[in-house]
Amino acid sequence: MVVQVVLVHGIRTSATMWRAQVAHLEARGHGVTAVDLPGHGSRMQEEFTLDGALATIDAAVRDAAARGPVLLAGHSMGGLVCIDYVGAPDPPPVAGFIAASCTAIPRGLGLATYRALARRFDALPDRGMWLTNRVLDATLPPETRSDFGAGGYAFDTQDAALKSLSVLDLLAALRRIDEPLWFVNGQYDQLRVNERLFVKVAQHAELIVVPRTSHLVTAMRPRVFNALLDLAIATLDSRATAGS
Repeated sequence: MVVQVVLVHGIRTSATMWRAQVAHLEARGHGVTAVDLPGHGSRMQEEFTLDGALATIDAAVRDAAARGPVLLAGHSMGGLVCIDYVGAPDPPPVAGFIAASCTAIPRGLGLATYRALARRFDALPDRGMWLTNRVLDATLPPETRSDFGAGGYAFDTQDAALKSLSVLDLLAALRRIDEPLWFVNGQYDQLRVNERLFVKVAQHAELIVVPRTSHLVTAMRPRVFNALLDLAIATLDSRATAGS
């Protein structure tokens, strides 16, 4: 059976951030689903809840699992929620997992500071989009620049989504993950703070750090990230062959 890929976006953005990955995977014959979490993209008018986000991921994974082994990839907030999902006491049908830009425990002073900065940024004229656009123009390649925000930005959802992450017990979830796991971080990613702890706790994890790259590793280095998807898919194919 052909590996199926489910992609989960980060805070504020949407499924459109994965367009380069979707095109890459489809060209190679893999089924791929990029979801919109509640309060984001095509679901902007919905309220974000952690239960709703987990249900969205679960529905996509179980639908994909009917067609083949599932590789789940989540970025930033999406990656944090996916860690909780994959590491549930009752494991979901996920054969492999890429956790991108999400090796930080979202609690305490760090989370409070991040939420405060986000609120201050959101209070700027035009909700800070003039600065956001300048940064994205300077750091993202033309092939992904328009995709990153094509689904809109979930300004009104951001604080509620960040607050909800504080209940996640990521270390307990990581200890339960028994499938191949890849942590992918940009060299200059601010969420690398707990990466060594995450790798130590997880049973079958590899850490890949992409040089000269920020938090937006999927969009800033799309070809590198696509190659990592290919690596993960090859690993799952090899495991399936060995087990047959």
